[in-house]
Amino acid sequence: MRMTFSMKHSILFFLLLFSFGYAAIAQAVISFDKTTQHLGFVRQGDTLNFQYKFTNTGNQPLIISDTKVACACTFVDTPTDPVLPGKQGVIKVTFHTNSAIDRQDRTVIVISNASNSPAVLRFKCIVLKAKKT
Repeated sequence: MRMTFSMKHSILFFLLLFSFGYAAIAQAVISFDKTTQHLGFVRQGDTLNFQYKFTNTGNQPLIISDTKVACACTFVDTPTDPVLPGKQGVIKVTFHTNSAIDRQDRTVIVISNASNSPAVLRFKCIVLKAKKT
């Protein structure tokens, strides 16, 4: 049986459609255990260290390329190596409260190759005045 020009194009079209469809679903997905941390009452001048645990629930390696914070009082440490599908990782955050006072509701924006990027993480606390010594 000889294929006609139209049949060849139809087969080529469906092969391309399948390969693009597969590429569209082959992505990393970042899933956090929790996206908001409630840190309670702290004193001005305290340094808070906490972390966000996540899992790559996608089917491609997850690469975190950048993070954004609102002020220089917050530092973020992310994995430098790709996180493989099904594996877990940790994003570590350090918050210096020297210039903070009262209610704090801060965000960390995580930029990656995940299909649900950017991810927004939040942490909240109430910073009380430092104790007088």
